[in-house]
This record gives sequence, structure tokens and C-alpha cells, in this order.
Amino acid sequence: MSEKAVVTQRGAVLLGDSVACDAFDADRPLRVVTHAHADHLVGLRRSLRSGKRVLMTAATRDLIGVVNGSLPLDDGSVELLDYGETVEYGDERVTLVKADHILGAAQVLVEDSEGSRVAYTGDFRVDGTEPLVDCDALVVEATYGSPSFKRAFKVDVRELLVSMVEKRLSAGTVYVFGYYGKLQEVMQILRRADVCVPFVMPERVFNVSQVCEAHGMQLGGLTLSTEKEGRELLDGDLPCVAFYHMNTRKKVGLDSSRICVSGWEFRSPCRQIGEREHLVALSDHSDFCGLLEYVKRCNPKRVVTDNYRVSHGATLAREISRRLGIPAVAMPR
Repeated sequence: MSEKAVVTQRGAVLLGDSVACDAFDADRPLRVVTHAHADHLVGLRRSLRSGKRVLMTAATRDLIGVVNGSLPLDDGSVELLDYGETVEYGDERVTLVKADHILGAAQVLVEDSEGSRVAYTGDFRVDGTEPLVDCDALVVEATYGSPSFKRAFKVDVRELLVSMVEKRLSAGTVYVFGYYGKLQEVMQILRRADVCVPFVMPERVFNVSQVCEAHGMQLGGLTLSTEKEGRELLDGDLPCVAFYHMNTRKKVGLDSSRICVSGWEFRSPCRQIGEREHLVALSDHSDFCGLLEYVKRCNPKRVVTDNYRVSHGATLAREISRRLGIPAVAMPR
């Protein structure tokens, strides 16, 4: 396991002999980017400049281009793969498999000529993610790797979110705060529920949303907050939904109805956190039970938990070993 699946001190997930995922590693000729969130882009500029082959989906490339426009993504180092498409390097085959997280997210499977199978989940939600079965070693994310991180809600959080937005629109603008990817998921949830008011947003959220639409998401009716229509809607507190990055929460829409979408809520599907502000427990990661269920479905011989990006890898490894009887270790230690 230590030879075929490792998470390094610098966050690189090493698979087989050739592949490094989600961080730079000088000794690996192939770099895979599982998705466009910052903690999975570690050292990407260095990977691109060093001439490594950098593999990702087209959607991930386009999202990175919007959020990190200075990265040299068009210099020939980036190779785009569809889900299920395989790249060969030496005697190894690298395949990207869809992960239910944000647009373009992928799992990574590396197989060799001797029949070895090692894999990395990246970030994922269990229900929409195909299990990578019968691996010799599986590296699994551990964002919610503690047993205290369980969402045993009896209500549909998406339906609750739609109901909250519809109710508050009668009083004017509703501000939604979240991170890239999740904001666009909320837009699609609302559109599919026939919420037809304008969606207003700043330029970067707008650009990310356009990429998501280009890759098949159904968002529709997008308006820049800097355009005349957008300014009039927001200044007049008129019925619309305004989408802003979570980092702007303390500066924007302070006197309006506000909804924050976050996976870091386990007590209730919805909780009031301000006079006109609520937190909705919408996550793009599996909770603790989902992580265990995914590992159970995969039935790997061994598990490595990613202990670089969160602090719950050791706990998850211990629980996998105890509850599922599968040898597991957290890396880096």
C-alpha cells in the first residue's frame, strides 16, 4: 500500500508509479487535477511550467481558467479527458471516473499490466458517485471523517431550500452565499423548481455560471450585479436571488433576507443564524456515513485516508478498520 497509494506531506496523492493527483510532485510525470477547488490545485502552476502532462476534464479546465485566469492552461501541458477515457503511460492506464461533487469532478483509477488497481476518490457525494470496486488500494477523502459528522435529516434539504427562497422573495431580494460550484448547484435546484425570478451576481460568479451552463447545467436568466438591470434590482430590493461568494458575506446584502449554504451543519437542515439570515445544510461532500458506505461498496483490500486537506483522516481510518474490517491508514501521518 505504501508503494502504490500515498498522500505526501505536500498533499500529492500518489497512485501507482507515475501519477500524482491534486498537488505537485517532482518525481511523477503525470499530474491529475480531480476538480477546480483550490485545495486540489496545490502547485498547479509549477506542474504546468515543469512540462508535466496534466490531466483533467474539460469542465475542470474551464472552471480553473475563470477562477485562476493567470495559469498557463493553453501551453500544451493540459490533456483533457472525458469520463471513462483512458490514458496510457508505460504499463499503466489512467482513467477518470465521474464524482458527484462540483461540475467536472473526477475520481482517478490507475491500473497496470499486472492487474493492480489503485484509486483516489477526490471529493464526492456517495449517492451520485460510481464506486471503484475491488481496488488493491483506495485513497478516500476525509472531509467529514468523524462520526460526529452525520446528517440524519428527515427532510429533503433541496426542497426546504426552494421553499425558503420562494417564501422570502415576496419581501424582496434573497441573497445566497456559498462557494463556487455550490452556488451554481443552488441556481439549478431553483430553476428546476420553476423559480423564475432574475439571478443577479458579481462578475466572477457570473463567469463560473457561464462555464457551468456551457457544460450542461441549467441556470438561465443570469444578470450581472454591475449592469443596469442588476443594480436596479438590488438597489430597489426587488424580487430576485443574488448569488455571492461566501467570503463576501459580511459586506453584502446586510439588510436583506440571507441564506448561507454549507456542509458544515449537522444539527439541523436549517438554522437561524441572524435576524434575517439562515444556514442551510447543503453539502457537496459525503458525510461520515456516506464515506463508510462508499468504502463498503468499493470493497478495497486497503484504504488510505487523505489527512492533508482536513484533520479527520486518522479518525476515519480508525473507524474504517474497526467497523468494516478493512486495513486503513491516514496519510500524511
